[in-house]
Amino acid sequence: MSDETLQAPHESTRLIVMDVDSTLIDEEVIDLLGEAAGSGDCIADITRQAMLGEIDFSAALAKRVALLRGMSTKVLDTVFNNLHFTKGAVEMINTAHHRGWKVAVVSGGFSELVDRLVEQAHIDHSLANHLEIKNNILTGNTTGPIVTKSTKLESLQRWAAHDGIPMSQTVAIGDGANDIPMIQTAGIGIAFCAKPLVQQAAHYSITQRDLMQVINIIDAHDREMEQHRH
Repeated sequence: MSDETLQAPHESTRLIVMDVDSTLIDEEVIDLLGEAAGSGDCIADITRQAMLGEIDFSAALAKRVALLRGMSTKVLDTVFNNLHFTKGAVEMINTAHHRGWKVAVVSGGFSELVDRLVEQAHIDHSLANHLEIKNNILTGNTTGPIVTKSTKLESLQRWAAHDGIPMSQTVAIGDGANDIPMIQTAGIGIAFCAKPLVQQAAHYSITQRDLMQVINIIDAHDREMEQHRH
């Protein structure tokens, strides 16, 4: 990475908030869990409908998690070992941290896996759903509030306030319908290899799976803002 890439055009702090499944990582965790449960096709179909905004996300999540009932928690380790950070993800996070920025993830997936990704990538804030587990067995339910599109937006706003970062300096990145409110509200909203609906809602679209392009977009945006000021 060149020094030029590392140095921000100006010093202001930013907050980058991104989705996890198909954004931070290449996979959809719930689909991998579904495959392990022998309900892969059924779960993948529900995921597709939810991401397109065709069915309510909370209802879709409940339907999919119910299909995992009775599975051992060992499946979580198996699935975690098959996850891959998207190309450029770790480099993008490291670049952001080098510039003094904060990075967060908010996910309709599960904290049992997201927390491990957060630890590996040194992410500052995170929020995800919790699977209900009894005696090391998945009950087919979740516990606590469900992460919805409203939760994602609220998390962006809450973390920005916590870190003292104005909304104009926030960046939101995602690929599904439930990412649209945070993408539209952030100072820079980026659709990442996203559904057409999400691309239409975003200020910018990345169509190749390389998260370092986020840094390029932020830098180009900042240069443009700088030119407008002069």
